[in-house]
Amino acid sequence: MTNKELLYQAFSSALNIELNQVKPDLTYNTIAEWDSTAHMILIAEIEGVFDVMLDTDDIIDMSSVQKAQEILQKYDVAF
Repeated sequence: MTNKELLYQAFSSALNIELNQVKPDLTYNTIAEWDSTAHMILIAEIEGVFDVMLDTDDIIDMSSVQKAQEILQKYDVAF
């Protein structure tokens, strides 16, 4: 499984949405499932999947699937 697939699966699992709903332009608060509580579940899921510890600024900035990918690249996760 590629890192992109792992990231999409993390979003699907944490937000409890279908995998086909996860797209790069999926953004925070544009679907009912991605609220502030789900955002923290998503962060925990991403940290677990990629074995990283995101700093606070990155957690706040993670406003879309595309942005999550960009942030993870700072932690040496290749896409």
